[in-house]
Amino acid sequence: MKQFFKFMFASALGTFVSITLSGIFLIFIFFAMLTGFTTSTLSSLAESNEKVEKVENNSLLRLTLNKPITDRSSENPFENFNFSTMESQNGLGLDKILRSIEQAKTDDKIKGIYLDLTYIPAGMATLEELRAALIDFKKSKKWIISYSEIYTQGTYYIASVADKIYVNPAGIVEHRGLSSELMFFKNALEKLDVEMQIIRHGKFKSAVEPYMLEKMSDANREQMELILNTAWSSMTKEVSKSRGISVAKLNELADNMTIQDAQIAKDEGLVDELFYKDELLAELRKKLEIDSDDDINSISIEKYASTLKKKNKKKQEDKENAKNQIAIIYAAGEIRSGKSKGDIMGSETMSKAIREARLDSNVKAIVLRVNSPGGNALASNVIWREVVLAKKAKPVIVSMGNVAASGGYYIACAADKIVADEKTITGSIGVYGVIPNAQGLMNNKLGITFDRVQTNKHSGLMSVFKPLTAEERDIIQIGVEKVYTDFITKVADGRGMTKEQVDSIGQGRVWMGLDALKIGLVDEIGGMDRAIEIAQKSAKLDTYDLVSYPKLEDPFEKLLEKLTLNIETRVLNNALGNEHKYYKKLQSVTQQSGIMARMAFDIEIH
Repeated sequence: MKQFFKFMFASALGTFVSITLSGIFLIFIFFAMLTGFTTSTLSSLAESNEKVEKVENNSLLRLTLNKPITDRSSENPFENFNFSTMESQNGLGLDKILRSIEQAKTDDKIKGIYLDLTYIPAGMATLEELRAALIDFKKSKKWIISYSEIYTQGTYYIASVADKIYVNPAGIVEHRGLSSELMFFKNALEKLDVEMQIIRHGKFKSAVEPYMLEKMSDANREQMELILNTAWSSMTKEVSKSRGISVAKLNELADNMTIQDAQIAKDEGLVDELFYKDELLAELRKKLEIDSDDDINSISIEKYASTLKKKNKKKQEDKENAKNQIAIIYAAGEIRSGKSKGDIMGSETMSKAIREARLDSNVKAIVLRVNSPGGNALASNVIWREVVLAKKAKPVIVSMGNVAASGGYYIACAADKIVADEKTITGSIGVYGVIPNAQGLMNNKLGITFDRVQTNKHSGLMSVFKPLTAEERDIIQIGVEKVYTDFITKVADGRGMTKEQVDSIGQGRVWMGLDALKIGLVDEIGGMDRAIEIAQKSAKLDTYDLVSYPKLEDPFEKLLEKLTLNIETRVLNNALGNEHKYYKKLQSVTQQSGIMARMAFDIEIH
């Protein structure tokens, strides 16, 4: 009870402070503009975002990648802006990281790549595409060197492509295999006296298990083990190929956890040398063929990406008037009705983006980049319809990122071709309905009661302050079954399968990209570049320009939105400390209502 009021007070306080400080901020902006401060400051920020860096001769390209990697780079200088340092904390999106590595491959000024790796906050498929780009870079006969004090499993997976891997003598190389922990809310909801009334279809539809159980069901454990084993098998095979260490040996080392020690990691062949930073710099000078007292010319990939902008700007007028365009439409986040915001993919925003690309005669093909665990079933259906209409007008190719599951697969299934990474999490063809019943919370915990007047028998069906009757449960079950039947019908039509075939691999079951290929849910293994290549061939284009959708938000609107969200987050962090993340998760759980097509979990490699 005490903890509940702590949560409730923190949320209320966060909202109050957000509104108050947002108002103060707006007043500050107004007066600052009068003095010219804001204009000059914001202009300088925008200019810094547009600045094109100079690449010196005999340079190395430095990849740190310690900021979250999204599919699409932001052009907004205020994205993730840090007001304490007056600097943007933006990281590059995967799109510009891959293009930068590709350009460096043929850039005579770039002699090699230096991987300065500690932690890469990215999903498995993102790491896979990044690794593939580095392997392609090596075809230029240029070198890659990696160094770290601590290699996580994700960073080592990337580093394993390097010609030489170095680690600090007192450093650590993590290699222990993969695991996944799921959070269950059954007991917490019981303590709050909140009942999650659940109606589902599909024995594997694990999205509802956190509300019902205290641990994984056998069916969910089965699919989780398959996902992790498939991902680990793929990773060890790739590392084995790069480092010349057998898969059996890699598994033995993981089981024994013997290579955390840097010296043992070297003895077992996972790293080449134990270097302090000064020794690494000496090695880099040797690779660049410069004297020991010469400065090393290096450029970060963030700065190097500005040279990509320069090329785009030279062709901006041509790009706007180009007759051969491939539209990349980024469909990322949980699917909900309305407009996109933050990590939410709004059906209104996405439908508009697909429609604009369809109606633009200059756009000859569409690549729909899906990175979504799903969400609201109705919103997914709205987006799916626009994909169907677009497919009638021009080729539509889906590129799946880290996850394209449930509603994410729903919007993808109508495409001409579906391309997924080996480690993409997809499938989860299943549906569930959930209506919270907070009557106990209100009556027993807070002393709040409700009374109701209604015109018809089921007018109060969607109330969250009463339990469902048996008849009402049947009504919702019929709705869930209808949505599921509609879901598998759309998949069957899109994939050239029977409904029975889809149902046999559906039931809410989650698949990895490799397994999805075998059962017909995807057509090919590959990344974004491969999807663009297929789109080009499908549209029979010799040359083309790339255009991105949806159109980016106004930077100032985004700034105000971020300010409000950041204030609330800071207040909750101060009030709850480490419990903050659990509160946010529980808040997400209790806000779900209606019929959903969503996967329950996300997996990252650490």
